[in-house]
Amino acid sequence: MKDMDAVIAIRGDDEVGELAALAGWLRAERELQGAVRVVRRDITETELGSGLDMVSVAVGSGGVGVALAQSLSAWLRTRRSDVKVTVTANGRTVEVDARRVSDPMDLINRVLDGDDDTGN
Repeated sequence: MKDMDAVIAIRGDDEVGELAALAGWLRAERELQGAVRVVRRDITETELGSGLDMVSVAVGSGGVGVALAQSLSAWLRTRRSDVKVTVTANGRTVEVDARRVSDPMDLINRVLDGDDDTGN
């Protein structure tokens, strides 16, 4: 697998809280330590501070992609709220609904591997 970033965004009721929880979850994984970065958006004139926009994970050799897919799938299974996670890598995007996808790891792996069956 070539070096790339997998970018993860969240949609749902508490996007900032869920993104912070996801970033903490991923950073706790030994295989992902040092590869997880929180991307913050620029603040506007009407805001007091910067919000979280997405989590970026440097994915390359060494099984980081597999570790990311496994960890993200496990995190999705722990969600109690209605959360949708969008993973973008290799110029491909997949949205995973925590409540409605039985095998998120398969979908995430397809995006990370650049599998042609995922769509965009």
